[in-house]
Amino acid sequence: MNSGNGLLVLMGSGETSPTMVTLHRELVAHLSGNADAVILETPYGFQVNRDDISNRAREYFRRSVGLATVIAPDTQAGPPSIGAPGNGDADKVRDVVRRADWVFSGPGSPSYALNRWHTLRLGEILRERVARGYGVTVMASAAACTVGFAALPVYEVYKAGHPPAWLTGLDLLGALGLPVAVIPHYDNAEGGTHDTRFCYLGEPRLAALEQELPYESAVLGIDEHTAVIVDLRTSLVRVWGRGVMTIRRRGAGVPVPGGTTLPLEQLRDLVTGTAPAVVPLPRRPAGADADVGAAHRAATAGTGGAATLQEAVAAAELRFDSAQEARDARTMAEVAVELESVIAAWSADMEEDQGGEWARTVLHGMIRRLAQAAGRGLREPEHTLGRILVPLLGLRRRLRADGAYDLADEVREAVAAGGVRLHDTAEGSEWRWDGETDDQQTGSRSQA
Repeated sequence: MNSGNGLLVLMGSGETSPTMVTLHRELVAHLSGNADAVILETPYGFQVNRDDISNRAREYFRRSVGLATVIAPDTQAGPPSIGAPGNGDADKVRDVVRRADWVFSGPGSPSYALNRWHTLRLGEILRERVARGYGVTVMASAAACTVGFAALPVYEVYKAGHPPAWLTGLDLLGALGLPVAVIPHYDNAEGGTHDTRFCYLGEPRLAALEQELPYESAVLGIDEHTAVIVDLRTSLVRVWGRGVMTIRRRGAGVPVPGGTTLPLEQLRDLVTGTAPAVVPLPRRPAGADADVGAAHRAATAGTGGAATLQEAVAAAELRFDSAQEARDARTMAEVAVELESVIAAWSADMEEDQGGEWARTVLHGMIRRLAQAAGRGLREPEHTLGRILVPLLGLRRRLRADGAYDLADEVREAVAAGGVRLHDTAEGSEWRWDGETDDQQTGSRSQA
């Protein structure tokens, strides 16, 4: 790879979801065939399931993107402890990251990652990559939180109730003249009745924190399933995905929608407040981001074009309910099969709490409802038709015995209109439902 043709990519969320496959393929196209690709596990390195997260990430990039990756472990800086690498391993990790053609880091704890990267001096190496314009560096979710000069301690504020305060970030964007605090998950709506925008901060806490930022700085917000791509060679910035990038200064935000490309200089002006609050932003040519929609459709086939797993499940539930109300068993089964495929496609997502267990619970409920409907169908026609036809055939037998053949024929015609065929024998009458094949016929029924 040409070391001067680098990219810095910031993702708001969904970094290993189906919706980002197309973008990852585009980024990997910048690499040579034997590229060194590294996943930094640091943000989630403290989690007991870190190996599982790493394995899912590697499988995602291998299967969906065609990229072979290695894991750069969360090494220990001090003397080796039991089962933990020591200084020598930290040196190796720094060297691997320095030389890698592609570096990726994603979900977890921003504060933990910052502490480890400051200690291991990995932040210096990441800043060097950006300053040199070397390689592809992808920072997503928690890792994206760390790239500004100030960073949010998301876990501590949202989950532990600590007072909101900025941490010292890696300031990767400082080399590009962008004094910003990056906030992914900017449009998060998981809270429902309470405000979880701005990476779970909500408006009041973000407004208070903004007052602590220097005047010539800003918040750079990145919506979920959205990416900001900085071409370090051409100095162009592109917004990719379903959402927007927002430059927010003192509560006033300028949205830059997905599909927009603007010069890095213009972004600097927006950040420092030297550009008008509203600027005409050049759009990419029509169809340039068509693959974004294609990726979303492929990821959510049969679920109404939803862009997240939660949206896909909700759309599937609506389709399933409508099909059941219409007594459309074929569509009910199709929805369940499609939902299973969507859940499988999202299974590699590294993000926690993305609804996988809930989605499987909904799928199991669909299967049970389909089984109940099938059970009722399997009991037909014996369960319902049989109880009606037995007395009708008895009445017809008596009519024929009394010579009332016209009335007996009317009974035959009446049941035939309901899809039941009668066959008279010396012993009585047999019936068969027209919706049943010869293979399904289990013998004579309701002889009378």
